[in-house]
Amino acid sequence: MFKTESQTKAPNKKAEVTERKILDAALEMFRTQGFEQTTMRDIAAEAGVATGAAYYYYPSKDAIVLGFYQRSCAEMQPQIEEMLATEAGGLEDRLKTLINVKLKYFAPYRSVLRALLKNGADPAHPLSPFALNNKPIRDIDVAWFQKILINCGIRVPKDLEPHMPEVLWMFQMGVIYFWISDESRGQQRTTRLLILGAKIIATLLKIAGLPLTRPVRKVAIELIETVKDA
Repeated sequence: MFKTESQTKAPNKKAEVTERKILDAALEMFRTQGFEQTTMRDIAAEAGVATGAAYYYYPSKDAIVLGFYQRSCAEMQPQIEEMLATEAGGLEDRLKTLINVKLKYFAPYRSVLRALLKNGADPAHPLSPFALNNKPIRDIDVAWFQKILINCGIRVPKDLEPHMPEVLWMFQMGVIYFWISDESRGQQRTTRLLILGAKIIATLLKIAGLPLTRPVRKVAIELIETVKDA
């Protein structure tokens, strides 16, 4: 996992406060000015620290964004665990619950994510959720989708089972990307998309367990592996 220089040193309260001030200032500037237009000097001024101090904690703007991803991942873990612990439904309900935790958490940062979308949409860019340096965070995320498949009320075919956590993660990313640009009131279109999408996934998985669907599953798995290898 990516570590800023400050995270390799012995932590202290003052350092943590300063680091958070810089990160919060950067997110606000990315929201108001855009990622490309914001400089490290701007961020330092907004945070009320010297430019050198900003570079000490975060050597680049990319490092700040990666710090944001890490902080978000860490802060969401207990929220996800708590919500899923109270969710007694099957896969459809669990999937909606898990993704809604993410949408609720990111709601204050929606415009920030939009500002980052230009770079984040490119899988080769280090800020992309699909980038290699973000794999540790991605693995944590995928593990949650693996957990919600356990005893979910649907018998997932053995040949499809290893692929489903990542398929569900990809569905989540599609919902989040849609949500970022959704201008409907209260992002109602995203809500509808999530409800319908979760229902379709649960229904297709039920159908996939039927013996007659084995040839279709084989093609679906080949498609999934093609996308993963791209």
